[in-house]
Amino acid sequence: MQKLLNKRTIFIIIVLGLLYGSIQTVILQGKLNPYYEINLLLIGINIIMAVSLNLINGFTGQFSIGHAGFMAIGAYASSVLTLKLHQPFPLAILAGSIAAAIIGFLIGLPTLRLKGDYLAIATLGFGEIIKVLFVNIEYVGGASGLNGIPHVTTWSWVFFLTVFTVVFIKNFINSTHGRACISIREDEIAAETMGINTTKYKVMAFTIGAFFAGTAGALYAHYFYIIQPNTFNFLKSIDYLVMVVLGGMGSITGSVLAATALTIISALLQRFAEIRMVIYALLLIVIMLFRPQGLMGNKELSLNILERLGRGEKHGSVSSK
Repeated sequence: MQKLLNKRTIFIIIVLGLLYGSIQTVILQGKLNPYYEINLLLIGINIIMAVSLNLINGFTGQFSIGHAGFMAIGAYASSVLTLKLHQPFPLAILAGSIAAAIIGFLIGLPTLRLKGDYLAIATLGFGEIIKVLFVNIEYVGGASGLNGIPHVTTWSWVFFLTVFTVVFIKNFINSTHGRACISIREDEIAAETMGINTTKYKVMAFTIGAFFAGTAGALYAHYFYIIQPNTFNFLKSIDYLVMVVLGGMGSITGSVLAATALTIISALLQRFAEIRMVIYALLLIVIMLFRPQGLMGNKELSLNILERLGRGEKHGSVSSK
């Protein structure tokens, strides 16, 4: 089993290496159209956002709809460091992520005692407060936002941070702490009865999710030169919530697939600006009608499913890991 696991790990590393190397080669040779490059990097940023939100909503069972607020904190904090304080980009990413995590901890501590709709309203209010705060802070440009942010986000940064996010959250879910979060999702009262400090683990998941949202915000800000408070509005949070629901609440690979698919669909529909949102909504309605639990449910796509599909087997096509 251990030998097989090692082979699979090596196989995944080889696939990721080939994916990174082939795209990096095309970019270095200048053969990748800027339109495709933008969407490629957006896929990576959206994967980070969707997977980190899934840790809160899917695995821990909380209903947060203010994730774009943490992205905004990471974007602004990192931009101030590079644009105004002339600090290196890696330090800016780390600082933006930590700033988002600290705010996530401070917000999560009182609000995560709430449940269901009340928590959703509280996180929605948090997202709007963050936006209004940035609108009224002249140091970061006010309503017009920050311009001239260094363009230092590259395919390499997005690729490796996306892989790091997915691996980190997967390992967290498989750890003792992650199992405690899942037990809260399944039955919070039973988890408390078994001695699990539910508030501690909910705040932990919330803080980790906020940290990676800050990472995504830093990458976003340093690729698009300009950020504005309205960029991180309520609809942005809904976009990421849709990715989580579409992929499956409690499925990391589902979030990866949904973030990739919705980014591509959104890009393709830009040619039909007048009816783009209508078509986008209809696609989501159809998917929800025929697959209400999302593409993956709470299962994970693994090499087992690919092997079984290759052999034409139908049962046990997905694993829970």
